Amino acid sequence: MKTVIVRPERCVGCLQCRLACAVEHSQTKELVAALGEAWRPVARIAVYPGGVHLSFPNKCRHCDPAPCQAVCIAGAISRNPARGTTDIDPARCINCGMCAMACPFGVLTYAPTPKAPERRAVALKCDHCPDRQAQGLPPACVEACKVGALSWGEPAQEMAAKGRSLAQAYFAASRGVAESPEPEMIRLWRQLG
Repeated sequence: MKTVIVRPERCVGCLQCRLACAVEHSQTKELVAALGEAWRPVARIAVYPGGVHLSFPNKCRHCDPAPCQAVCIAGAISRNPARGTTDIDPARCINCGMCAMACPFGVLTYAPTPKAPERRAVALKCDHCPDRQAQGLPPACVEACKVGALSWGEPAQEMAAKGRSLAQAYFAASRGVAESPEPEMIRLWRQLG
């Protein structure tokens, strides 16, 4: 199941992901028109400063099991097994704040939405842009990120690629470094072929 993969070491804090997310969740899905909408669109991703030239894009991880879903007394949060996401039904949200208190990543926000016009505010979080996924497109934040801090992929494949990269970097860095004598068991193991 694909998800948004975050590489904070690449984030430059340009906030293009936030802008693209807000526009995608607007009624018109166009930047200029979205500014005039009755319900101002809200981004579902946050970017926090981490120091000079360091930023951290923070979004919902769609935990399984999801603490936000477990504490939602209104039953507004449910798991979508087909998409691998935890989704919020704005019509059922009672704005109690339990989900935000339970979220270990602090990614839930509250704002009015046209999907529940009778409510003053409801819980909002990343939904992996279902309209874009239906068209075979990645989430808007991923498409907007030009430095590769956000990508759309399979977590297992990304972890394997990162592991290979770290292994190559380790062995490249250790070349030429005086090594301690190889333990006898390792030398025998390598002789076996």
